[in-house]
Amino acid sequence: MTTPYQHQSQAPVPPQGPQGPPQGPPQTAPQAAPQMPPQAPHQAAPHQAAPHHPAPQTYQQPVPSRPPSQPYAGMGPYTSPIPVRRTHLGNALASEWTKIKSVRSTIWTLGIMAALVLGIGLLVSATTNDADYRTLPTTLPGFFGTLLGQLCIVTLGVLVITSEYGTGMIRTTLTASPQRSRVLTAKALVFFALSFTTTTVSLALVAYASMGMHSGPEVTEPTSDQILGATVGAGLYVSLLGLLSLAVGAILRHSAGAITTMLGVVLLPAILPAFLMMSDSLRDLGRKMLEYSSPQSLASLFRIDEGLNSGWPQLSALAVVTAAAMIAAYALLEKRDV
Repeated sequence: MTTPYQHQSQAPVPPQGPQGPPQGPPQTAPQAAPQMPPQAPHQAAPHQAAPHHPAPQTYQQPVPSRPPSQPYAGMGPYTSPIPVRRTHLGNALASEWTKIKSVRSTIWTLGIMAALVLGIGLLVSATTNDADYRTLPTTLPGFFGTLLGQLCIVTLGVLVITSEYGTGMIRTTLTASPQRSRVLTAKALVFFALSFTTTTVSLALVAYASMGMHSGPEVTEPTSDQILGATVGAGLYVSLLGLLSLAVGAILRHSAGAITTMLGVVLLPAILPAFLMMSDSLRDLGRKMLEYSSPQSLASLFRIDEGLNSGWPQLSALAVVTAAAMIAAYALLEKRDV
């Protein structure tokens, strides 16, 4: 006797005819379905369908049908909101003035030069008597401070341009202003105006202070030519020396080399004639070199000795040498790479 559970577990037997079992592959009893492992409570059963989440919709901007190279209809060419205008020398002058006044070396160098001219000049004027100016002009005290102050102007003239070569900022300057001659012209004008103004004002203060401290019947009043030579003339000479230093710095493009060269230009003509005059054949050369040296040229401008000339020939000679050096600097700046 079979139970209902046993009857369900047995596979049914197909009926057999008189000819035997049917041909074909043997049929096997269906296997029981594999049991699924227990699932965690948070997992859905396999027979349950996954919840349907709609795909996020993205907004696509319509692409214009016209080629991108053609401007859109109704729009003209692009116009910059910043006003565009052609640059000129005034822009280069403003740029160089901004640079030269924002560098600390400019303030220190010009300050030391003014302190030397004013300090030494007033000290000499205070330690002399009225009797010392019977044959000498009262503008003489400014001469001693100018001898040392000119070295400061020479150093500053070199640093105005060689400092940019040392830091590499000359590339930025020439990129902003591709016309190189304009850049050098702006540097020369700004530096010359600044050095001439500072030197002339300092010399004028010393001259008029000395004239006020020494006055009377025993003192010879200076003439207008003597005052002009001791102020404007000396200021021009020192400024031209600084401009020559700027040209040498543009040629050499190295601070130490250019300063050393200019120190030789200033000091060598004053020292070398002492050796040249020992030879009879070189004596005339030594005298001419001494006449056009920096100390002798300044002494002529200050009218220290009546036998000296007015100093304007030395000033003209220095102007010619400075112009030749500036022409060479212009030519090399256009030819060489930075």
